[in-house]
Amino acid sequence: MKRREFITLVGGSATAWPFVARAQQPARPVVGLLGATTPHGFAAQLGAFRQGLSEAGFVEGRNVTIEYRWADDQYDRLPELAADLVRRQVAVIATLGGNAASVAAKAATTTIPVVFHGSVDPVEAGFVASLNRPGGNVTGVVSLNVDTGQKRLELLHELLPTATTIGLLLNPANAVAEVQSMDLQAAARTLGLQLSIANASTEHDFDAAFANLRQGQVHGLVIGTDGFLTSQSEQLAALTVRYGLPTIFQYRAFVVAGGLMSYGGSVTDSYRLSGVYTGRILKGEKPADLPVQQATKVELIINLKTARTLGITFPITLLGRADEVIE
Repeated sequence: MKRREFITLVGGSATAWPFVARAQQPARPVVGLLGATTPHGFAAQLGAFRQGLSEAGFVEGRNVTIEYRWADDQYDRLPELAADLVRRQVAVIATLGGNAASVAAKAATTTIPVVFHGSVDPVEAGFVASLNRPGGNVTGVVSLNVDTGQKRLELLHELLPTATTIGLLLNPANAVAEVQSMDLQAAARTLGLQLSIANASTEHDFDAAFANLRQGQVHGLVIGTDGFLTSQSEQLAALTVRYGLPTIFQYRAFVVAGGLMSYGGSVTDSYRLSGVYTGRILKGEKPADLPVQQATKVELIINLKTARTLGITFPITLLGRADEVIE
């Protein structure tokens, strides 16, 4: 072979090598994130999920891609959004913002792994066969937010010991609403309270719901667990102050926005666990072998500035149990 031909061959091969190397790189895995509501109000949850993914070795945009599908609080859109992720052939589907998203994801596929985030008994809901051995393609994380609904009512009663009627705001489009209603009505009877229920499944329902609560002469309000209601934390905080209603909700974001207090599972705890499980599945573990996890960390957050606006004094015993006091 002539020297010039050899140099040309080597030079040409060297030019081709980077393209070959790029062609041989494994495709970046894709996670489908199915949200029942909107990204607004869920920054903390998304941040915690990404943190969990990072702990498992995956960083969005670097070695994993996340495809987001949001139902914008229209739960009837969830089945088609889940089906779209299945057609996209994502590696894992993770759910966010309520049990409705988990139901849709499970119904959409029996092969793609699903990591649910929910607040109902996953065995009773049909998500898994058992907590320790989920079986099938589904596993996930259960938060304590429905279980802590009765505790929220007790805390509000402790703050307002002379109150006789308490309101409960629910989203009737959420299948969990009926369970919450029955549980809190039973708890109210135990505490000697009357429970007045108001419903809201869109922003347009809020004014009528609060007007009904005022008409019912409620002395305080518990907001039920729901993805849509969580996404509206800022508006709900403003409404509760405008109507002069001492209110307790589930997440810290409500209190930061000006709500009176919150008590519920830590979003940074539960959604981080969802992210970790998603990462472990991307590494090859099977959902059937990953026990359902229960996020056990709960937080009591109090806003003293709002308390002063509402003319409320927190007892020292309640303040002493708070994980955070916003002044």
